[in-house]
Amino acid sequence: MRASFRIGRVAGVPVGVNWSVLVIFLLIAWGLSANQFPRSYPDRPTWAYVLAGLSAAVVFFLGLLAHEVSHAVVAKRNGIEVEGITLWLFGGVAELRGEARDPGAELRIAGVGPLVSLIIGVVFGGIAALLTLAGVHGLWLGALAWLAGINLLLAIFNVLPAAPLDGGRLLRAAVWKATGDRTRASVVAARAGRVLGVLLIGLGLWQFLRGAGFGGLWLALIGWFLIGAAGLEERQARTGNALRGIRVADVMTPQPQTASAEMTVADFVDHYLFAYRHSALPLTEDGRPVGLVTLDRVRGVPADRRASTTLAEVACRADQLVLASPDEQLTDLLPRLSGCTDGRALVVTDQRLVGIVSPSDISRAVQRGSLREQVPAGRP
Repeated sequence: MRASFRIGRVAGVPVGVNWSVLVIFLLIAWGLSANQFPRSYPDRPTWAYVLAGLSAAVVFFLGLLAHEVSHAVVAKRNGIEVEGITLWLFGGVAELRGEARDPGAELRIAGVGPLVSLIIGVVFGGIAALLTLAGVHGLWLGALAWLAGINLLLAIFNVLPAAPLDGGRLLRAAVWKATGDRTRASVVAARAGRVLGVLLIGLGLWQFLRGAGFGGLWLALIGWFLIGAAGLEERQARTGNALRGIRVADVMTPQPQTASAEMTVADFVDHYLFAYRHSALPLTEDGRPVGLVTLDRVRGVPADRRASTTLAEVACRADQLVLASPDEQLTDLLPRLSGCTDGRALVVTDQRLVGIVSPSDISRAVQRGSLREQVPAGRP
């Protein structure tokens, strides 16, 4: 999930927000200020309902952020690099580069998020209980009680044993520990996610037909998302299994043709385009990669500006490149193949370009890895 904009860094991790957060934020604030709070606490001024609803929605998303930050912090302590955190329509996601080394690390990373949500819910619930005992009643007590309930519900939902929920990670850790097979564990968790998704869709549609309205449709939408995400995780697990043990050097195209960053787009089109069989061209200075040009980026330059536009102006910049070493495991590289480079990585040794890995290189490796798995035991 891509962030529409960045809001800063928390615990050293970049935090971004997708535009879809605005949808759920407004729905929560509107539901509280226009429905739940007026029904529970009538005869308050409209501005009080709006302020309480907006405040509760903001604190709720801060709790979601704390949930994801806890995942990121524990992941970093277990040697996994964290690319960032993104809040979006269905909550949040911590983008991790790589996999847990063992079931214990998987358990710690997955379990800390629901634990944080549980603690937040208990804290708000405790404050609400103390205020009630002190004789305090009213709208703001209702907001605290709602925050306690929603965080407890979030913790419970997230520990359901189905991918991509945190509970799916916990299930994967348990199966991985019991069988010693991470791929099998990932497949089990993913299939559990599809089952849960189907159940949520059925329950949501049933509630909608019984008059639950938007709540039933929302539940069905969550189920639909779980089915898609679980299917993607299963495919990624099988792909990772097919590529296990394969190095970047085994699949890369060595010594790719390069160009200077100062070359014009017109010169590239006239002299390189048809002579170069790949759809991406690394840019180098003294053998060091400084950019990457793709045909899609060249295609976006109008014909009348090609002579005055250099490749450096349309290329992926040096800080956007995905760099790998020849001895790196291909499974470790895969999570980093995104963004500007369209699934490509430049292979370097001592900061000098020695190869390139493209999506077609990875596709061929997956096909060969799958064939290797089908060889009967005992045959060479």
